[in-house]
Amino acid sequence: MATVAASHNNDSSEFNGTDVANAQEAGAPDAPTPPDRCHARIEGHGADEAPEVAVIMGSASDWETMRHACRTLERFGVAYSKQVISAHRTPELMAKFAHEARRAGIKVIIAGAGGAAHLPGMVAAQTTLPVIGVPVQSHALSGWDSLLSIVQMPGGIPVATTAIGNSGATNAALLAVSILGLTDAALADQLQDYRDSLKEKVAQSNAQLI
Repeated sequence: MATVAASHNNDSSEFNGTDVANAQEAGAPDAPTPPDRCHARIEGHGADEAPEVAVIMGSASDWETMRHACRTLERFGVAYSKQVISAHRTPELMAKFAHEARRAGIKVIIAGAGGAAHLPGMVAAQTTLPVIGVPVQSHALSGWDSLLSIVQMPGGIPVATTAIGNSGATNAALLAVSILGLTDAALADQLQDYRDSLKEKVAQSNAQLI
């Protein structure tokens, strides 16, 4: 798996390697590395390819959830960038990212946030690219605050919102793959193969019950 990493000017000390180890134990052959706080890392199926999907998150603690989106994108060979951008602590960086994303070749943005989860909506307000919001489970309200913050957007500024937590992050990546597949027949075929594999797993489960 080719990886292109931007220069690191910020310490990623909030990560202790546990998240990567957990991803490997969960079956990821090359678990995605944690994102930097400000500098995007680019990963995917070609070192020279510009990322088509941007995975952003409101804080380093959201990585435990958002790594599932990255793992899924890697499964389909989709080049992506990942970055920590806080709507509240780095609003200027958020605005710059949103304004420049299309010019950078980004086609879909996956934004994860918890609590007062304003990141997906605020990014969507500043770009016409499709934005998929992932509610990260919070300690205080088990993710209900995150979900309602993301899903209750005013008419005119849509954010496609997935389920709370890890399954939501996985589905966000699958939705991004589906969007990219509209203009990429090979990617659409991969997605169909994935769906077929899910059917096969159900058939195998039924066979084991008999």
